[in-house]
Amino acid sequence: MSQYEPGSTTGLPEAAVARLRSMRGDAAAPKLFTSDLSTNEFLLIREAGFDPLGLVMGSSIYHIGFQMAKIFQNQEMDVLTQAMYGARELAMKRMEEEADILGADGIVGVRLTVNRQEWGENLAEFMAVGTAVKHRSGDHYRTVKNRPFTSDLSGQDFWTLLKAGYQPSALVMGTCVYHVAHQGFMKALQRVGRNVEMENFTQALYDARELALSRMQAEAESEQAVGIVGARVEESSYSWGSHVIEYFAVGTAVRPLPGAGEVPEPAMVLPLT
Repeated sequence: MSQYEPGSTTGLPEAAVARLRSMRGDAAAPKLFTSDLSTNEFLLIREAGFDPLGLVMGSSIYHIGFQMAKIFQNQEMDVLTQAMYGARELAMKRMEEEADILGADGIVGVRLTVNRQEWGENLAEFMAVGTAVKHRSGDHYRTVKNRPFTSDLSGQDFWTLLKAGYQPSALVMGTCVYHVAHQGFMKALQRVGRNVEMENFTQALYDARELALSRMQAEAESEQAVGIVGARVEESSYSWGSHVIEYFAVGTAVRPLPGAGEVPEPAMVLPLT
């Protein structure tokens, strides 16, 4: 998989490059931004000192390989895990390249989706979509690797994070595709009519979740983050069959803002509706 390079447009269609460059404005036309932010999110991001620059996206249609699993063995499906990782990383990289064209500091409200296509049962489209933003003061908000920061936080959560003295660093993720062993006939017979833990299934799902979480944490550590907010673990099986499952851990890695002070006390807000 190709590595991210600031300013690169590798993998971007010509139409995307032309659209984004036209949005920067010139002597013939003013700047124009696009955004999937709600009105409230737009106002809060503006209040935090950022301007939305444009809706950016990345896409990768990926062929997911085949791997045979032993029917009575719990095991990670390494080929499938790497496919899910590689496709998401390509989509994220292209979204960041689009943000670079706009001169963005980062991308907020990132959404990652996986869509199965009818062209083949082993094909899937991976998409990353978000709104590129830039700080009006010119402060440096890019990551320690000089990439635009990425975050799946809402506009409200993004504003609150900054007020608390932290900045988003990167949307970090970990994935694990795991084969859950089938239960043998004799073991199934021994459990008929009894209340008993299914140790095999418990251990398989436990292992898969822990692998996904540990990989997400490793990505955060590589970004020199101090923590992860909004973390969640999603479960999907796609078309692999009933005993193969993916656990996908994702969240926003954060680090302290330079010179951040004390966190203000929360204020109680009563809705009027």
